[in-house]
Amino acid sequence: MSLDHRATLPVRHRALPLLAVAAARVLARVKPARLRQVLQFARRGGRPASEEEAQRARDEIVAVSMRCAGNNCLQRSIAAALLCRMRGSWPTWCTGVRTHPFAAHAWIQVDGEPVGEPHPSGYFRTLLSVTPAPGRGEPRDKSPA
Repeated sequence: MSLDHRATLPVRHRALPLLAVAAARVLARVKPARLRQVLQFARRGGRPASEEEAQRARDEIVAVSMRCAGNNCLQRSIAAALLCRMRGSWPTWCTGVRTHPFAAHAWIQVDGEPVGEPHPSGYFRTLLSVTPAPGRGEPRDKSPA
């Protein structure tokens, strides 16, 4: 979605997305290990997000923040994940790279598919992810610390 085609949100629906954007702006500045810890804490109690929930959260974040609508993928992905969590769910939050040409990226995904991204699954190699909280007896995150 380009900056020219951003949706607009009614004023009464902007509070939660703006809160998520503000929190994400702070979190985007912390070290990766600490960010992962914070996001793992935030996901607790959330059910896995549906594709529709994740897409709605991403669209609302882009609608209220020019910074997130542009090239600030880290803040956008954190804000979208946090907005999902404020509504009771959690997508998989990811960050990764590609090598030729080198680029880093952060995104949210559901069932292994990136949400609202122009690139297909596998375009970036995931280096760090925070999946929905495991239920009892399920394995924990497998991404490196």
